[in-house]
Amino acid sequence: MEAYRRKVHYYETDKMGVVHHSNYIRYFEEARLDWLEQAGCPYERLEAKGLQSPVLAVSCTYKKPAYYGETLLVRVRFVPRGRVRCEFRYEVTEAETGELRAEGGSEHCFLNADGRPVSLEKADPDLYRTLTGIAGPDL
Repeated sequence: MEAYRRKVHYYETDKMGVVHHSNYIRYFEEARLDWLEQAGCPYERLEAKGLQSPVLAVSCTYKKPAYYGETLLVRVRFVPRGRVRCEFRYEVTEAETGELRAEGGSEHCFLNADGRPVSLEKADPDLYRTLTGIAGPDL
C-alpha cells in the first residue's frame, strides 16, 4: 500500500511555528480513509452496508516537529484485534529526509446500523478477508 502524502498547511501550525499536536490525529484519520480506499473498501462501502467503525481510542507519540511547507508521509498498518475490534498503526515521516515525526494508533470496533457490536467476518466476509490479507505487524 502506498503511504498517504500530505503537505503541511500554514493554518496547522502554532505560535512556535510547528504543526500543532492535534493535527496529527487528523493526519491519522485522513491516512486511514485513504488506506481503506486503496484496499478497495472506501468508507462509503461500510456505510452502505449499515456498518460503522467508531474510534475507541487514539494515541500519538511525537518524535520531532513538522513545519509549514513540508510534505509528510503517513504509513498505515491494519492490525486485527479479535472478531469485533481492530487497530490501525501510523508512522509519520518527512518525505524528503525520511525523519520520523510521529507514530501512533487508533483502535476501532465495528457496529451495525442499530449501533450494536458486530463481527466484521460475519457482516462483510469479503472485506474481512481483504483487510486480514493485508494486515501487517505493528510499525
